[in-house]
Amino acid sequence: MKGRSLWLGLPSLALLALFVAAFSLGKFPVVPHDLIAVLWAKLSGSDSGVPPTVETVVWQIRLPRIAASVLIGGALAAAGATYQGLFRNPLVSPDILGVAAGAGLGAVLGIFLSLPVAVVQTLAFGGGLATVVVVYLIGAAMRGRDPILVLVLAGVAMGTLLGSAISLVKVFADPYNQLPAITFWLLGSLTSITLPDLKAVLPAIVVGLVPLYLLRWRMNLMTLGDEEARALGVETRILRIVFIAAATLITSAAVSVSGIIGWIGLIIPHAARLIAGPEFSRLLPAAMLLGAGYLLAVDTLARTMAAIEVPIGILTAFIGAPFFLWLLATSRRGWQ
Repeated sequence: MKGRSLWLGLPSLALLALFVAAFSLGKFPVVPHDLIAVLWAKLSGSDSGVPPTVETVVWQIRLPRIAASVLIGGALAAAGATYQGLFRNPLVSPDILGVAAGAGLGAVLGIFLSLPVAVVQTLAFGGGLATVVVVYLIGAAMRGRDPILVLVLAGVAMGTLLGSAISLVKVFADPYNQLPAITFWLLGSLTSITLPDLKAVLPAIVVGLVPLYLLRWRMNLMTLGDEEARALGVETRILRIVFIAAATLITSAAVSVSGIIGWIGLIIPHAARLIAGPEFSRLLPAAMLLGAGYLLAVDTLARTMAAIEVPIGILTAFIGAPFFLWLLATSRRGWQ
Protein backbone atom coordinates (compact mmCIF):
# COMPACT_ATOMS: atom_id res chain seq x y z
CA MET A 1 0.00 0.00 0.00
CA LYS A 2 2.85 2.34 0.81
CA GLY A 3 4.51 1.64 -2.53
CA ARG A 4 1.23 2.22 -4.36
CA SER A 5 0.80 5.61 -2.69
CA LEU A 6 4.28 6.55 -3.85
CA TRP A 7 3.99 5.71 -7.55
CA LEU A 8 0.36 6.70 -7.95
CA GLY A 9 -0.42 9.12 -5.13
CA LEU A 10 2.47 11.53 -5.51
CA PRO A 11 2.01 12.12 -9.26
CA SER A 12 -1.73 12.60 -8.65
CA LEU A 13 -1.10 15.21 -5.96
CA ALA A 14 1.43 16.97 -8.17
CA LEU A 15 -1.05 17.01 -11.05
CA LEU A 16 -3.74 18.50 -8.80
CA ALA A 17 -1.37 21.25 -7.64
CA LEU A 18 -0.39 22.02 -11.23
CA PHE A 19 -4.06 22.05 -12.18
CA VAL A 20 -4.79 24.82 -9.65
CA ALA A 21 -1.63 26.74 -10.60
CA ALA A 22 -2.45 26.59 -14.31
CA PHE A 23 -5.91 28.06 -13.70
CA SER A 24 -4.52 30.76 -11.41
CA LEU A 25 -1.46 31.97 -13.32
CA GLY A 26 -1.47 34.10 -16.43
CA LYS A 27 -1.83 37.63 -17.71
CA PHE A 28 -5.21 37.69 -15.95
CA PRO A 29 -4.59 36.08 -12.53
CA VAL A 30 -7.40 34.09 -10.96
CA VAL A 31 -7.21 33.60 -7.20
CA PRO A 32 -8.04 30.10 -5.91
CA HIS A 33 -11.13 31.41 -4.09
CA ASP A 34 -12.66 32.67 -7.34
CA LEU A 35 -11.66 29.48 -9.13
CA ILE A 36 -13.43 27.33 -6.54
CA ALA A 37 -16.49 29.60 -6.71
CA VAL A 38 -16.68 29.30 -10.50
CA LEU A 39 -16.24 25.52 -10.45
CA TRP A 40 -18.82 25.07 -7.69
CA ALA A 41 -21.30 27.31 -9.48
CA LYS A 42 -20.89 25.27 -12.66
CA LEU A 43 -21.47 22.00 -10.82
CA SER A 44 -24.37 23.21 -8.70
CA GLY A 45 -26.02 25.49 -11.25
CA SER A 46 -25.92 28.48 -8.91
CA ASP A 47 -24.45 31.97 -9.28
CA SER A 48 -20.71 32.12 -8.66
CA GLY A 49 -20.74 35.74 -7.51
CA VAL A 50 -17.50 36.50 -9.37
CA PRO A 51 -17.11 38.97 -12.25
CA PRO A 52 -18.11 37.63 -15.68
CA THR A 53 -14.54 38.26 -16.88
CA VAL A 54 -13.23 35.67 -14.44
CA GLU A 55 -15.75 33.09 -15.63
CA THR A 56 -14.79 33.79 -19.24
CA VAL A 57 -11.09 33.34 -18.48
CA VAL A 58 -11.68 30.10 -16.57
CA TRP A 59 -14.13 28.38 -18.93
CA GLN A 60 -13.32 29.69 -22.38
CA ILE A 61 -9.58 30.38 -22.25
CA ARG A 62 -7.84 28.25 -19.64
CA LEU A 63 -10.07 25.19 -19.36
CA PRO A 64 -9.52 24.06 -22.99
CA ARG A 65 -5.73 24.49 -22.66
CA ILE A 66 -5.55 22.70 -19.34
CA ALA A 67 -7.73 19.85 -20.58
CA ALA A 68 -5.60 19.63 -23.73
CA SER A 69 -2.38 19.55 -21.70
CA VAL A 70 -3.63 16.73 -19.50
CA LEU A 71 -5.06 14.69 -22.36
CA ILE A 72 -2.20 15.12 -24.83
CA GLY A 73 0.57 14.83 -22.24
CA GLY A 74 -0.89 11.62 -20.85
CA ALA A 75 -1.50 10.21 -24.33
CA LEU A 76 2.03 10.87 -25.62
CA ALA A 77 3.56 9.42 -22.43
CA ALA A 78 1.42 6.27 -22.75
CA ALA A 79 2.44 5.86 -26.39
CA GLY A 80 6.10 6.37 -25.48
CA ALA A 81 5.98 3.76 -22.74
CA THR A 82 4.35 1.32 -25.17
CA TYR A 83 6.88 1.85 -27.94
CA GLN A 84 9.86 1.59 -25.57
CA GLY A 85 8.56 -1.66 -24.12
CA LEU A 86 7.61 -3.12 -27.48
CA PHE A 87 10.90 -2.27 -29.18
CA ARG A 88 12.93 -2.98 -26.02
CA ASN A 89 14.84 0.27 -26.55
CA PRO A 90 14.98 3.22 -24.12
CA LEU A 91 15.73 5.64 -26.97
CA VAL A 92 12.44 4.97 -28.76
CA SER A 93 9.81 7.72 -28.82
CA PRO A 94 6.26 7.86 -30.28
CA ASP A 95 7.53 9.23 -33.60
CA ILE A 96 10.00 6.38 -34.18
CA LEU A 97 7.82 4.91 -36.96
CA GLY A 98 7.32 8.28 -38.67
CA VAL A 99 4.03 9.23 -36.98
CA ALA A 100 5.10 12.82 -36.35
CA ALA A 101 6.52 13.25 -39.85
CA GLY A 102 3.39 11.84 -41.47
CA ALA A 103 1.11 13.99 -39.35
CA GLY A 104 3.32 16.98 -40.03
CA LEU A 105 3.16 16.49 -43.80
CA GLY A 106 -0.62 16.13 -43.69
CA ALA A 107 -1.03 19.31 -41.67
CA VAL A 108 1.49 21.23 -43.79
CA LEU A 109 -0.35 20.29 -46.97
CA GLY A 110 -3.62 21.41 -45.41
CA ILE A 111 -2.16 24.76 -44.41
CA PHE A 112 -0.50 25.15 -47.84
CA LEU A 113 -3.86 24.59 -49.54
CA SER A 114 -5.57 27.03 -47.11
CA LEU A 115 -8.01 24.39 -45.90
CA PRO A 116 -10.16 24.80 -42.75
CA VAL A 117 -8.66 23.95 -39.38
CA ALA A 118 -10.80 20.82 -39.00
CA VAL A 119 -9.55 19.52 -42.36
CA VAL A 120 -5.94 20.28 -41.41
CA GLN A 121 -6.38 18.26 -38.22
CA THR A 122 -7.98 15.41 -40.17
CA LEU A 123 -5.11 15.38 -42.66
CA ALA A 124 -2.60 15.32 -39.80
CA PHE A 125 -4.41 12.42 -38.14
CA GLY A 126 -4.66 10.46 -41.39
CA GLY A 127 -1.07 11.22 -42.35
CA GLY A 128 0.27 9.80 -39.10
CA LEU A 129 -1.75 6.60 -39.43
CA ALA A 130 -0.95 6.15 -43.12
CA THR A 131 2.78 6.52 -42.52
CA VAL A 132 2.87 3.77 -39.91
CA VAL A 133 0.82 1.49 -42.17
CA VAL A 134 3.38 1.97 -44.94
CA VAL A 135 6.27 1.38 -42.53
CA TYR A 136 4.69 -1.82 -41.24
CA LEU A 137 4.04 -3.08 -44.78
CA ILE A 138 7.69 -2.45 -45.63
CA GLY A 139 8.73 -4.36 -42.53
CA ALA A 140 6.37 -7.25 -43.34
CA ALA A 141 7.78 -7.50 -46.86
CA MET A 142 11.33 -7.99 -45.56
CA ARG A 143 11.00 -11.47 -44.09
CA GLY A 144 13.81 -13.42 -42.54
CA ARG A 145 15.21 -10.42 -40.69
CA ASP A 146 14.76 -9.02 -37.21
CA PRO A 147 11.25 -7.47 -37.38
CA ILE A 148 11.99 -4.90 -34.68
CA LEU A 149 15.15 -3.67 -36.40
CA VAL A 150 13.44 -3.53 -39.80
CA LEU A 151 10.54 -1.50 -38.41
CA VAL A 152 12.85 0.99 -36.72
CA LEU A 153 15.04 1.46 -39.79
CA ALA A 154 12.03 1.74 -42.09
CA GLY A 155 10.51 4.31 -39.73
CA VAL A 156 13.70 6.36 -39.70
CA ALA A 157 13.92 6.28 -43.50
CA MET A 158 10.25 7.20 -43.92
CA GLY A 159 10.54 10.00 -41.38
CA THR A 160 13.51 11.45 -43.26
CA LEU A 161 11.67 11.22 -46.58
CA LEU A 162 8.56 12.92 -45.23
CA GLY A 163 10.67 15.55 -43.48
CA SER A 164 12.21 16.48 -46.83
CA ALA A 165 8.70 16.70 -48.31
CA ILE A 166 7.72 19.09 -45.51
CA SER A 167 10.76 21.23 -46.28
CA LEU A 168 9.82 21.30 -49.96
CA VAL A 169 6.30 22.51 -49.17
CA LYS A 170 7.76 25.22 -46.91
CA VAL A 171 9.91 26.44 -49.83
CA PHE A 172 6.81 26.97 -52.00
CA ALA A 173 4.62 28.36 -49.19
CA ASP A 174 3.62 32.01 -48.97
CA PRO A 175 6.29 33.55 -46.67
CA TYR A 176 3.87 36.05 -45.16
CA ASN A 177 0.91 33.85 -44.21
CA GLN A 178 1.39 30.14 -44.87
CA LEU A 179 5.02 29.76 -43.83
CA PRO A 180 4.55 31.26 -40.32
CA ALA A 181 1.47 29.08 -39.79
CA ILE A 182 3.39 25.98 -40.91
CA THR A 183 6.35 26.84 -38.68
CA PHE A 184 4.25 27.39 -35.57
CA TRP A 185 2.28 24.18 -36.16
CA LEU A 186 5.48 22.17 -36.43
CA LEU A 187 6.74 23.71 -33.16
CA GLY A 188 3.61 22.62 -31.30
CA SER A 189 1.09 24.80 -29.49
CA LEU A 190 -2.10 24.51 -27.44
CA THR A 191 -3.16 28.09 -28.07
CA SER A 192 -5.97 27.49 -30.53
CA ILE A 193 -7.30 24.21 -29.15
CA THR A 194 -10.98 24.24 -28.24
CA LEU A 195 -13.15 21.82 -26.31
CA PRO A 196 -14.80 20.58 -29.56
CA ASP A 197 -11.30 19.73 -30.85
CA LEU A 198 -10.67 17.63 -27.75
CA LYS A 199 -14.05 15.94 -28.04
CA ALA A 200 -13.17 14.99 -31.62
CA VAL A 201 -9.89 13.26 -30.72
CA LEU A 202 -10.91 11.86 -27.32
CA PRO A 203 -12.61 8.72 -28.76
CA ALA A 204 -9.48 7.83 -30.76
CA ILE A 205 -7.25 8.22 -27.70
CA VAL A 206 -9.60 6.14 -25.54
CA VAL A 207 -9.81 3.44 -28.21
CA GLY A 208 -6.02 3.32 -28.28
CA LEU A 209 -5.67 3.17 -24.50
CA VAL A 210 -8.16 0.35 -23.97
CA PRO A 211 -6.06 -2.46 -25.55
CA LEU A 212 -2.94 -1.14 -23.79
CA TYR A 213 -4.71 -1.56 -20.46
CA LEU A 214 -6.38 -4.88 -21.25
CA LEU A 215 -3.14 -6.41 -22.59
CA ARG A 216 -0.85 -4.79 -20.04
CA TRP A 217 0.50 -8.07 -18.67
CA ARG A 218 1.30 -9.31 -22.19
CA MET A 219 3.45 -6.25 -22.75
CA ASN A 220 5.69 -7.51 -19.95
CA LEU A 221 6.18 -10.71 -21.94
CA MET A 222 6.87 -8.80 -25.15
CA THR A 223 9.77 -7.02 -23.46
CA LEU A 224 11.48 -10.41 -23.05
CA GLY A 225 11.94 -10.82 -26.79
CA ASP A 226 10.04 -12.75 -29.46
CA GLU A 227 11.49 -16.18 -28.77
CA GLU A 228 10.90 -16.03 -25.01
CA ALA A 229 7.40 -14.59 -25.48
CA ARG A 230 6.42 -17.32 -27.96
CA ALA A 231 7.74 -19.95 -25.58
CA LEU A 232 5.31 -18.60 -23.00
CA GLY A 233 2.38 -18.92 -25.41
CA VAL A 234 2.20 -15.34 -26.74
CA GLU A 235 1.46 -14.69 -30.41
CA THR A 236 4.04 -11.97 -30.88
CA ARG A 237 3.12 -10.95 -34.43
CA ILE A 238 -0.51 -10.25 -33.61
CA LEU A 239 0.33 -8.50 -30.36
CA ARG A 240 2.93 -6.35 -32.09
CA ILE A 241 0.30 -5.20 -34.59
CA VAL A 242 -2.17 -4.43 -31.80
CA PHE A 243 0.33 -2.45 -29.71
CA ILE A 244 1.69 -0.51 -32.69
CA ALA A 245 -1.82 0.29 -33.91
CA ALA A 246 -2.94 1.44 -30.47
CA ALA A 247 0.12 3.61 -29.79
CA THR A 248 0.00 5.06 -33.31
CA LEU A 249 -3.69 5.89 -32.99
CA ILE A 250 -3.01 7.69 -29.69
CA THR A 251 -0.05 9.62 -31.08
CA SER A 252 -1.78 10.63 -34.32
CA ALA A 253 -4.85 11.87 -32.47
CA ALA A 254 -2.77 13.93 -30.04
CA VAL A 255 -0.46 15.41 -32.67
CA SER A 256 -3.34 16.29 -34.98
CA VAL A 257 -4.60 19.00 -32.60
CA SER A 258 -1.42 20.09 -30.83
CA GLY A 259 1.24 19.97 -33.52
CA ILE A 260 4.51 18.16 -32.96
CA ILE A 261 5.47 18.15 -29.28
CA GLY A 262 8.65 16.17 -28.78
CA TRP A 263 10.45 14.58 -25.83
CA ILE A 264 7.37 13.77 -23.73
CA GLY A 265 7.13 10.23 -25.05
CA LEU A 266 10.89 9.80 -24.63
CA ILE A 267 11.71 11.10 -21.15
CA ILE A 268 8.45 10.66 -19.22
CA PRO A 269 8.43 6.82 -19.39
CA HIS A 270 11.95 6.84 -17.93
CA ALA A 271 10.86 9.10 -15.08
CA ALA A 272 7.84 6.84 -14.51
CA ARG A 273 10.11 3.77 -14.27
CA LEU A 274 12.04 5.44 -11.48
CA ILE A 275 8.79 5.75 -9.51
CA ALA A 276 6.72 2.72 -10.53
CA GLY A 277 9.25 0.27 -11.92
CA PRO A 278 9.21 -1.47 -15.31
CA GLU A 279 6.05 -3.58 -14.76
CA PHE A 280 3.66 -2.25 -17.42
CA SER A 281 0.46 -2.29 -15.36
CA ARG A 282 2.14 0.16 -12.97
CA LEU A 283 4.23 1.97 -15.58
CA LEU A 284 1.30 2.93 -17.83
CA PRO A 285 -0.78 4.93 -15.29
CA ALA A 286 2.33 6.45 -13.73
CA ALA A 287 3.59 7.61 -17.14
CA MET A 288 0.19 9.08 -18.02
CA LEU A 289 0.02 11.05 -14.77
CA LEU A 290 3.57 12.34 -15.14
CA GLY A 291 3.05 13.18 -18.81
CA ALA A 292 -0.13 15.09 -18.06
CA GLY A 293 1.55 17.04 -15.26
CA TYR A 294 4.68 17.72 -17.29
CA LEU A 295 2.87 19.14 -20.31
CA LEU A 296 0.56 21.15 -18.04
CA ALA A 297 3.59 22.69 -16.31
CA VAL A 298 5.35 23.41 -19.61
CA ASP A 299 2.24 24.97 -21.14
CA THR A 300 1.78 27.20 -18.09
CA LEU A 301 5.39 28.26 -18.37
CA ALA A 302 5.04 28.86 -22.12
CA ARG A 303 2.21 31.37 -21.68
CA THR A 304 3.58 33.16 -18.61
CA MET A 305 7.37 33.37 -19.01
CA ALA A 306 7.44 36.14 -21.63
CA ALA A 307 5.34 38.87 -23.20
CA ILE A 308 4.67 36.56 -26.16
CA GLU A 309 3.85 32.88 -25.93
CA VAL A 310 6.73 30.48 -26.48
CA PRO A 311 5.93 27.38 -28.60
CA ILE A 312 5.70 24.29 -26.43
CA GLY A 313 7.96 22.23 -28.68
CA ILE A 314 10.86 24.55 -27.93
CA LEU A 315 10.41 24.28 -24.16
CA THR A 316 9.93 20.52 -24.11
CA ALA A 317 13.22 20.12 -26.01
CA PHE A 318 15.00 22.73 -23.87
CA ILE A 319 13.90 21.00 -20.66
CA GLY A 320 13.82 17.43 -21.91
CA ALA A 321 17.34 17.14 -23.31
CA PRO A 322 19.17 18.07 -20.05
CA PHE A 323 16.76 15.91 -18.05
CA PHE A 324 17.42 12.97 -20.34
CA LEU A 325 21.18 13.43 -19.95
CA TRP A 326 20.73 13.52 -16.18
CA LEU A 327 18.76 10.27 -16.28
CA LEU A 328 21.43 8.73 -18.48
CA ALA A 329 24.17 9.72 -16.05
CA THR A 330 22.48 8.87 -12.75
CA SER A 331 20.03 6.03 -13.32
CA ARG A 332 20.55 2.42 -14.26
CA ARG A 333 17.28 1.03 -13.04
CA GLY A 334 15.38 3.32 -15.40
CA TRP A 335 16.71 1.53 -18.49
CA GLN A 336 15.52 -1.91 -17.50
